[in-house]
Amino acid sequence: MDIELLKQKAAMLPMSPGVYLMEDEDGTVIYVGKAKKLRNRVSQYFHDTASHNAKTRLMVSKVHQFEVIVAASEFEALVLECSLIKRHMPKYNILLKDDKGYPYLRLDTAEEFPRITMVGRIADDGANYYGPYGSRGVTSQLLSAINTSLCLPSCGKKFPRDLGKGRVCLNFHMKQCSGWCQKENPQEEYNQRIEQAKHLLQGDFKQVSEQIRKQMLEAADNMNFELAAGLRDRYNAVTSLGQKQFVTAGTATDTDVIGFAQSDTKSCFTVLHFRDGDLLDKDYEILPSVDSEELAVSALMKQYYLSRGIAPKVVLLPFAVEDSELFSRLLEQEFGRKTKLRVPQKGDNLRLIQMAMENARQELERITSREERYLSNVHQLGTMLSIDPPHRIESFDISNISGTDIVASMVVFHNGKPLKGNYKKFKITGLANQDDYASMTQVLTRRFRHYLQQDKGFDALPDLLLIDGGVIHAATALTVLQDMNLDIPVFGMVKDDRHRTRALVTPDGMTIAIDGNQAVFSFIGNIQEETHRFAITYHRDLRSKRLRYSELDKIPGVGPKRKQDLLKAFKSITAIRAATLTELEQFLPKDTAAAVYHHFRNKEE
Repeated sequence: MDIELLKQKAAMLPMSPGVYLMEDEDGTVIYVGKAKKLRNRVSQYFHDTASHNAKTRLMVSKVHQFEVIVAASEFEALVLECSLIKRHMPKYNILLKDDKGYPYLRLDTAEEFPRITMVGRIADDGANYYGPYGSRGVTSQLLSAINTSLCLPSCGKKFPRDLGKGRVCLNFHMKQCSGWCQKENPQEEYNQRIEQAKHLLQGDFKQVSEQIRKQMLEAADNMNFELAAGLRDRYNAVTSLGQKQFVTAGTATDTDVIGFAQSDTKSCFTVLHFRDGDLLDKDYEILPSVDSEELAVSALMKQYYLSRGIAPKVVLLPFAVEDSELFSRLLEQEFGRKTKLRVPQKGDNLRLIQMAMENARQELERITSREERYLSNVHQLGTMLSIDPPHRIESFDISNISGTDIVASMVVFHNGKPLKGNYKKFKITGLANQDDYASMTQVLTRRFRHYLQQDKGFDALPDLLLIDGGVIHAATALTVLQDMNLDIPVFGMVKDDRHRTRALVTPDGMTIAIDGNQAVFSFIGNIQEETHRFAITYHRDLRSKRLRYSELDKIPGVGPKRKQDLLKAFKSITAIRAATLTELEQFLPKDTAAAVYHHFRNKEE
C-alpha cells in the first residue's frame, strides 16, 4: 500500500487503546505494538520517517498493510500484545530465542520401571510433575543428584527389555548405580527407590534418610556388612543432597534480578535467580543492539516470564520501564500471586542490580571477543590471498565409493562461523563412473544457476570458493564460473599426509602455504573438515538407504510392513540374504518367504 494511503488510514483510527499489527506484502505480521491512543501511535510511523532510527525505517519500508484491534483498556491491550507477539513472532519485535519454559521433572509411576526425566511443560498424561525449577542447568543437577544418591539408572538401557543383557556400565563401578540390568528380581527394590525419589522431589529428605539409616542398621545387625556399607554411602548422599536444598517445590525463585548491557552491535539481557539470598542460577540472551534499553527490557521481560509459566515474588529492574504496573497485574492474573517489580536505589538490592549488569557486560564482552577472533581469521585469510575479507565462504566436496551414490556438499561460513542453515547437499546424476571433475562441474553449475535465477536459499553470492582438492579441482571450478560470467576468487585445499589442509592453490597452480599462520591454518582446517563431514554423512545416508531397501523393494509381495518386519527380525539385508527358507517363513507367508529366498539365490547364481 502507498504510504499516503497508510497515512490516511492511520488518521481515521480511534483515540482508543489497542494493538496494531504491521504486515508486509505477503500478509505476514512483521511487527506488533500496543498504544494508549491508536491514532497517534500508528500515525507516527508514516509521518516524518527521516526521524526514525534505521531499524524502524526499514520496518516501515516493508509495511504494506496494517490492522488494529481496539481494546477496552490499556491492561487489555497489554494482554493482547503479549499474546499476539507469542503467536506471530514478528520479525521486527525484540524476541527471545529461548521459549522452552522453566523445566519440570516428570515421574510416571504407571510404568513398570519408571525413570525421572526433565521436561519443559506439564502434560495431562497422569504422570507426576515436580517444579518448576530455575533453569535447565539447575534441574539437570538435581536430576543427576537424585539418581546418584539413590543409585538409580541414568544409562540408555530400557527395562525390562534389557534386564540380564550386556555388562554393567561404568556407573556401577563408580558406585553411582546399583546395576539393575544384572539383578534377577529388581522390581520390588526398584519401586522402593522410586518411592524414595518421590519424597526427595517433594523436599522430604529427612524421611528418606531415616528410612535408609534403619535399613543400614538392620543390615549391620544381620552382619551383612557389604549391604550396610552401600546403604551408608546412600545415606550420606541423601543427607548431603538435603543440605544443598536443590528443590524449591512449586516455585522458581524468590527474587529475580535483571541486567542489561549493550555494545555498538550487540546487547545482552541477563536474569539472575536468587532464593533465600543465595544465587541459584543465571539466564542470558545475546541480541542485536537496541535504540532504547528501557523498551527492550520491557519487551524481553514480558516474553521471559509469560513464556515460562511462572514468576518470582520480586523482580528487581535496573531502571523504570513502561507498563510495569500493568505487567505486574498481568503476572498476578496469569499465575495467581502478586509479583512486585522494583527499581532499587540503594542497599543490597542495588548491589544485586550492579551484579546483574556486570554479568550482562561480561557475557557481551565474551561473545564480542569470540566474534572478533572469527573476524580476525577472515581478515588474515583475505590478506594472505590478496583479496577482500571473505565474509561469506562456500566450500565444496565430492563423496563416493567406487562411483556409487555420488554426492556433493556445500558448507557456508559467514564471518568465520558455520552458517548451517545455508548448507546444501547435491546428488550427482547422469554419471556412470567416478569422475570428481565432472561431478564438481555439475554441482557448481547447479549451485550458480540457482543463484542466477535468484532461487530461495541460493540468492547470496560467496566472496570466496574453496574446493576440496588440488589445482585441477580449482581450475574446474574457475571454468564453471567463467562460463557463467561470475567473478569469484577460487582456491583448492591441498592436504598433507595427515589429511589436513596445508596450503591453498590457485587455478593456475600457485601454492599459498597456510601452516605458518596457526589461526588461519586451524580456520581452513575446520572448513575442510566440516565440508568433508557433511558430504560423507549424506553419502552414508544414501548408501545405507539403498542397501537397506533397494533389494527388498524388488521382491513381489514385500511391502513396507513386511520390509519393516524383516529388517526388525534380521537387522540387515546381509542376514536376510543368508536366512534359510524355514527362518523366513517364521515372519512371512510361505509364498512371500519363497520369493525372498529365491530372489537372493538367483542373484548369487
